[in-house]
Amino acid sequence: MEFLDETVEAEFESFPAEVRAKTVQIMNLIKEFGLHSVGMPYTRPVQDKIWEIRAQQGRSLYITASGRKILILRCFIKKSNNLPQRELKIAQKRAMEVQDG
Repeated sequence: MEFLDETVEAEFESFPAEVRAKTVQIMNLIKEFGLHSVGMPYTRPVQDKIWEIRAQQGRSLYITASGRKILILRCFIKKSNNLPQRELKIAQKRAMEVQDG
C-alpha cells in the first residue's frame, strides 16, 4: 500500500485510530488474498479502476498500480449513505495525474 502523496497520507492520518486500524486490516487482507478475493463488506469497485475500502465510516479510494501495488488516492469520512460525487471527482482527478505523470 502506498499513498499518492503527503496530502493523502495526512487524510489517512486524520482518521480516528479505530478507522485507521480497520483500514490497515483490510489492506492486509487484500495483500494476502488478492484484490478480487476480498469483496463486500470490505471493498467494492466504485468506477472504472477506482475501488473503495470500507472501514466503518472511513473510506479510502484507490487504484492498483504496476502489479499488486495499491495506490491510495483519497481518504475521507463518509457522512451519508451514498458516495459523495465530490470525493469521487477528487479521486478521479488524482488517478488521471498518476496515468499522465
